[in-house]
Amino acid sequence: MILTKQFRCIHSASCQCTKGHLSENVLFLVFQHLNWNPKLIAALSSVCKWFDDFAKRVLWKEFCRTRAPKMMLDLQSSGSHSVDGNWRALGKLLLYCSGCKKGGLFNSIHIPGHFVYQTRFSGTSGKSFLLPKCRTDVLYVSDPCEHLDQGEEGDIGFFRGVFKSFATSKVRKMLIKKGAKLHPREVCPYCKAKLWSMLQAKMIPQSASCRLGSYEDCVEYYVCLNGHMLGICTLLPLSDSEEATELE
Repeated sequence: MILTKQFRCIHSASCQCTKGHLSENVLFLVFQHLNWNPKLIAALSSVCKWFDDFAKRVLWKEFCRTRAPKMMLDLQSSGSHSVDGNWRALGKLLLYCSGCKKGGLFNSIHIPGHFVYQTRFSGTSGKSFLLPKCRTDVLYVSDPCEHLDQGEEGDIGFFRGVFKSFATSKVRKMLIKKGAKLHPREVCPYCKAKLWSMLQAKMIPQSASCRLGSYEDCVEYYVCLNGHMLGICTLLPLSDSEEATELE
């Protein structure tokens, strides 16, 4: 891969490396050898504004392409060379379960967010989270991250996803047509954009609970202005969950 040379350095005034830095080509080769390690990319981003900009433009993009190559090809197949909400936000979505805090988005018990080793995202599963009128949209959704035995809350599952070309999606158009309100306080944990509640907009189909293996009235999810989705559900016991899958 040939990188375009950046002639204008954007180091901050307090940066300690203003006397020179490694070229982008060298950094690219180093992180390619490190298999786009996300912890090291995050560490590099904290050094200065120049490294942060390079990580957002190049390193997180390569991380996403390596972690989910087919999904990335599809997300970019509309001709765009970027992704809504930037590559760093998408990289975080691929590897971070946001959890929940009491009094937050889901007004539930406190379950801390955490990094996940591997998650499967599926466009086929994503159709189950869309109303029939919107199923020409492309939505990739993860399998639920299970947090079992949460007291009275039961077995909790968190799921996350991303829309392709959300700005032109039918879901976005329907949310605007319905006059759906953005959440007054909470923002997307991945890109910090404002959020729509799909539950308040009455846009959660029954097929979502079937796909998740959860109770029908215990599914809730939000979509941000950049098309990132995050949700919570109460999972059925394994035997009941298998029956729900058969019904789907």
